[in-house]
This record gives sequence, structure tokens and C-alpha cells, in this order.
Amino acid sequence: MPPLENEAMLAKLFRLRPPPAAGENVREKAGRLFESGCNCTQSVLMATTDTDDPELLEMADAFGGGIGDTQCLCGAVTGGVMALGLKGKGKKAAELVEAFKVRNKVTCCKILSRPYTWNSKEHLANCRRLTEETAAEVARLLR
Repeated sequence: MPPLENEAMLAKLFRLRPPPAAGENVREKAGRLFESGCNCTQSVLMATTDTDDPELLEMADAFGGGIGDTQCLCGAVTGGVMALGLKGKGKKAAELVEAFKVRNKVTCCKILSRPYTWNSKEHLANCRRLTEETAAEVARLLR
């Protein structure tokens, strides 16, 4: 890997994140991580598992924006499924997807984002909301 690409990857993996607030719940943690620059997948995964493994986070990075910014499956859902699997509760993935569909009708990032200009303030606020809600649902399923 060329030195500049390597430096960029290291900077991305080891970016400083704001410290958690006292008494912060999973929903708030996911929102804080999203605000700090993590994508939806990384935010849900980190908030619900407390992982900061650079390899897992790099893998999760590829799923933001509906799988590599293709706007397919919502990255928050993907992060939730990853978290459930990591914690030995992968069989609850369908329950997570169903709960997401009940709340939002679809899991498709493109449709969830349709009312907004991509990466606009409103779009990112909607993504943050979906990220927070999904993290809270994953936490419920992990209990």
C-alpha cells in the first residue's frame, strides 16, 4: 500500500472520538459516534458492542451509505446485524429487520433517504435518527 494511502487509513481508523457523557445510553452513544464522523454501520456496531477493533471498524465502514454508498440496505441495520452476530445473537437478525420495517416501512437506504438531498443536513439528521433507533433496538434484542 502506498504511504499516503496507509496514512489516510490509519488516520481514519484512529480518529479521536468525543468522550462519552456520564450516564449515556446506547441510543445517545450511537448518535454521538455518528456525529463524530463514524458512519451508521460503525456507530450502531460500536454503541451496542463497545468494540473499537480497527479491523471490525474498517470492515463496517464499507457498509455505510447503504453498502458502499450504493444506497441499498440501510447501514444502521447492517451494523445491528453485525452486533447481534458478534454477541452470539445472530438468530435475532430477522427480528431486528422486522422491527425496523415496522417503524420505517423499508430497509432500503435510497427510499429512506428519498425526501432529502444526499449528505444534506436534513439527510444526515434522518440517518442519525435511524442509527439511534436501530442501536436502541439492538440493545433490546441483546438483553
